[in-house]
Amino acid sequence: MSHSYVSNLMHCTFSTKDRYPFINSDLESRLWPYIGGIARENRMKAIAIGGTTDHLHALLSLPGMMSFAKAVQLIKGGSSKWLHEAFPEYRKFEWQEGYGAFSVSASQVPKTIAYINNQKEHHRKKTFDEEFLELLKKHRIEYDSRYVF
Repeated sequence: MSHSYVSNLMHCTFSTKDRYPFINSDLESRLWPYIGGIARENRMKAIAIGGTTDHLHALLSLPGMMSFAKAVQLIKGGSSKWLHEAFPEYRKFEWQEGYGAFSVSASQVPKTIAYINNQKEHHRKKTFDEEFLELLKKHRIEYDSRYVF
């Protein structure tokens, strides 16, 4: 085959450091599009980005040669740098060190987009901790509860 064809869809989630509620509605309206721009500049496609005051979810389509760790590094680093430079009041903003990454089949893209777009409503009923543990269990990821949070 003369070309490579790759479907690398990943649902990721990560929170602000110590889950501090930095992301108000004004910041969100600028941060989510900025993260989409970081994705575009690095040949990723941000299919959906959403979240709440203390965490985000994104459905990303990655190019075949990019690791997911590199994608998250670019998004976290680029968005933190921009926030610190553009908004001095966010100089203490940080993303947490870790993240969750979950592969998504093409058939589940609409359901994943709806899930990401409905985060605010979702978190009226469930905490981030509960949500994250459910994602780990759903994707059969083994974890030691002493080290998850």
